[in-house]
Amino acid sequence: MANFIKGALVEYGLSLPPLALIFQFNPETISRSRSITVTTGNAPGTRGGYDFTTPFETPRVAQGVELQKESFSIDVLFDGTEAMDEGDPIAQAFGIQPQIDTLKSMLEPKTQGPGGLQVLSSLGLGGSRAFQRQEHASVLLFIWGIQILPVFLTSVTINEVAHLSSLLPYRAKVQLAMEVIEGNNPFTTVDKLRQTAGATLNLGQTVGSVLGALA
Repeated sequence: MANFIKGALVEYGLSLPPLALIFQFNPETISRSRSITVTTGNAPGTRGGYDFTTPFETPRVAQGVELQKESFSIDVLFDGTEAMDEGDPIAQAFGIQPQIDTLKSMLEPKTQGPGGLQVLSSLGLGGSRAFQRQEHASVLLFIWGIQILPVFLTSVTINEVAHLSSLLPYRAKVQLAMEVIEGNNPFTTVDKLRQTAGATLNLGQTVGSVLGALA
């Protein structure tokens, strides 16, 4: 049987409890969205961009550009049936509730606890006001093949479709939405280098195809 690499979400930080989730079944599709906002100027005759003739003139076609955040949307199936059949005591007692609890904890704001540990802000540590609690979102690593992207988990939608006799779910369809963090961090830097290398590989394939067609 072939060994498949599984995707994962791992919290980047010292957390109590530690938060990590390996997808039992990788999502079949991932929706990625990214856009830019282009400023072309208000001068008469620009018609959506200044005129140009050579590649050296293209930088002035647009007067400004803003790159929007890249976002992900994935649908994941969590199913504890196999683990239950294999005699896993946690799966038999709790189904997939631990995985759901992990996702909820990843989404929920955190506060800085003793020793630099991150704990759920809902536990009531710190002051009564948000600025006193110093709440922050979890930085997660979305691990998908050769890509390791720092993300914020912005939305979790859970559709429980099968339950144990205790009414805890053992099968659920989950939709996750994430935003990529593109500040100055090692994960984004490595991914940009990977992206550049991939574009170079594509150029090599394209040139090879053109030369083959002309031969």
